[in-house]
Amino acid sequence: MVKVREDQPLTPAGEVDIALWLKRLQDDVVLRDTEEMRQACELARHLAYNAEKPHHNWAEPASSFRTGLEMADILGELKLDQSILEAAVLYRVVREGLITLEAIEKRFGAEVASLIDGVLHMAAISQLQAPRQGLSQHNQQENLRKMLVAMVDDVRVALIKIAERTCALRMVRDAPRDKRLRVAREVFDIYAPLAHRLGIGQLKWELEDLSFRYLQESDYKAIAKQLAEKRLDRDRYIHDVVETIKGLLDQQGIKQYDVDGRAKHIYSIWRKMQRKHIDFSQVYDVRAVRILVPEVADCYTALGIVHSSWHHVPHEFDDYIANPKRNGYQSLHTAVIGPENKVLEIQIRTFSMHEEAELGVCAHWRYKGHDVDSKSRSYEEKIAWLRQVLEWQEEVGELGDLREGLSSDVAPDRIYVFTPDGHVIDMPKIATPIDFAYRVHTEVGHLCRGAKVDGRIVPLTYQLETGQQVEILTATKGGPSRDWLNPNLGFVKTSRARAKIQAWFKYQARSQNIEEGRTLFEKAFRRLDIEGVDFDALAQAVNYQTVDDMYAAIGGGDLRIGQVLHQAQQLFGDTDDQEQLDRLLAKPGRSSKAAVDDITVLGVGNLKTSMANCCHPVPGDQIVGYITQGRGVTIHRQDCPNILQLRAEEPRRIVDVEWGNASAQYPVDIEIEAWDRSGLLRDVTHILTSDRINVLSVNTLTDKHDNLARMKITLEVDGLEALERIFSRIQQLPNVIDVKRLRSGGGKTA
Repeated sequence: MVKVREDQPLTPAGEVDIALWLKRLQDDVVLRDTEEMRQACELARHLAYNAEKPHHNWAEPASSFRTGLEMADILGELKLDQSILEAAVLYRVVREGLITLEAIEKRFGAEVASLIDGVLHMAAISQLQAPRQGLSQHNQQENLRKMLVAMVDDVRVALIKIAERTCALRMVRDAPRDKRLRVAREVFDIYAPLAHRLGIGQLKWELEDLSFRYLQESDYKAIAKQLAEKRLDRDRYIHDVVETIKGLLDQQGIKQYDVDGRAKHIYSIWRKMQRKHIDFSQVYDVRAVRILVPEVADCYTALGIVHSSWHHVPHEFDDYIANPKRNGYQSLHTAVIGPENKVLEIQIRTFSMHEEAELGVCAHWRYKGHDVDSKSRSYEEKIAWLRQVLEWQEEVGELGDLREGLSSDVAPDRIYVFTPDGHVIDMPKIATPIDFAYRVHTEVGHLCRGAKVDGRIVPLTYQLETGQQVEILTATKGGPSRDWLNPNLGFVKTSRARAKIQAWFKYQARSQNIEEGRTLFEKAFRRLDIEGVDFDALAQAVNYQTVDDMYAAIGGGDLRIGQVLHQAQQLFGDTDDQEQLDRLLAKPGRSSKAAVDDITVLGVGNLKTSMANCCHPVPGDQIVGYITQGRGVTIHRQDCPNILQLRAEEPRRIVDVEWGNASAQYPVDIEIEAWDRSGLLRDVTHILTSDRINVLSVNTLTDKHDNLARMKITLEVDGLEALERIFSRIQQLPNVIDVKRLRSGGGKTA
């Protein structure tokens, strides 16, 4: 692990020597005003060392100052300007309330203050990861919007935040385990993909490896151990290969080059092992060499030299020079059977491509008073992505879609497919033909009725792959299907397409949406055999004022049937009517069929429990219990400020608790009516198997006179939402007429 803090030069008294630190910093960047930079450092140190604030036992005193210098070191290696370095040094003391933004602006200028303010807004990401009490959905959306605006207006804001999270991840090694996991998860889900999208490979790899170390500790250690055991042999082998390649390049007259061994990152090794289902010994690019040359033509010359010297491994060549990755990355990747008959990966790129790969958007940074090569579009393309995310929020206003946009649409795994005219479209790896249609044009998506892949008609749920040619078959009029918004059916996988579809339905007449929503609602409740539900109460439970508002939201695609069913189960699972309780698959602990409670109190038997209103714990949170007087045990999150105070004041009333079994299974009888055909039972059981549904019994009866088949199946599910998902998928099978739930005892629904 890199430890920049330990490398900071110290005085004999053990304090940071700011003069020596500034001298070292100027090895990477040219400062416009060294004295102003020194003043920023002196101010941060003064504020940090004089702050009367307690520090965690895993953080050294005045860590805000040392962290600020570490952030500046990281950004200096990215060749950024003095304003961003000053903002990095001062950010932590502003965040901790030791000085105001107004004071920073007065002393260091509006640019530095604006950068710090933008980074403070980016704290919205953390709130999205783990929402706290008192932060409404609207406020979360507003915070996220502010964060995105800050990033779009000045990408340096995102760079400072990435540097700050890098420091946090380096520092949490000695922190409590829940703190390590929380920081690692946030970095892995948000900041490593963002660093990748901005092309900053220099930081992306470190963020992924360190996050992986905490999130998958055993896997990380296993790979690290195997790398360490073979390091000496690998280093000897790479040294011999490097010298051989240098000799070959000299023979071809390429005089300016750089050849060295490339360290394979642990997370990258693990991901390849998982993706290809191979073990460590089959990961070819553990032995890897990188060749840097001056010109693009030299890249292909070097490639020819490599392929003529060693046998090329089939299907292991990628030309990212002719077809760059979306984040601007360019390089040639190949694998060969090298000396000693060992597989060797080789990357070939120009010096400028290497700088782009390591620094990304930083290599093309534009700000007032500085120009870059007009031919470079890398910066504009990366900022265009940020603007696109912002546009989604303008169209739909859905916080969930924005969260998905940050986590999936910036993911490294992309596919590249072709239009019939030969244009290349890049998309997330999970994309379907409908996603492709909306990526081409909104109207193409609305009118999509079918698709051809490489000339062959495929289902609209087909998952596209790199290199395929996709042709969309359209109608002359009409619009999208409401089924496309059903996540159980798999028609749409990207947030962009989903946003376009939802926007289309929003513009339809409210009366039509109400009618469509009522039809979908009644169909789901009828086939699930749910009766006697208070629709007004249910509408309130899903945050709509009236039943018609709820129907309109369902019809417009803003509310899924699965969400309504989940609320119905939660809201009406407390009924004393045993028959209705069985139909609703009531919450565990309320029915005789479920023997476990949501909360288990360790060591004291089954006590009455309630969720604390101050922190609102949910399944999956680390929790602890507090014994109240007359109200049983109140459940708090372990990091709740109130429980931390109570632990100190009344430790004897604190008890360990854990989440109980949340996956209690309930037997349900269903009936499928279909026109008989070969393979019908196989297709039904395939759906049940793929969803890991346990089948208790199957009874099939076919009427030869009318060719109707009726299947009665008893299966186990954990709730109404899961049952509706199964029904939706079975209903899509060819020849299926109807699928519904049977009353207990096998009688048909009324």
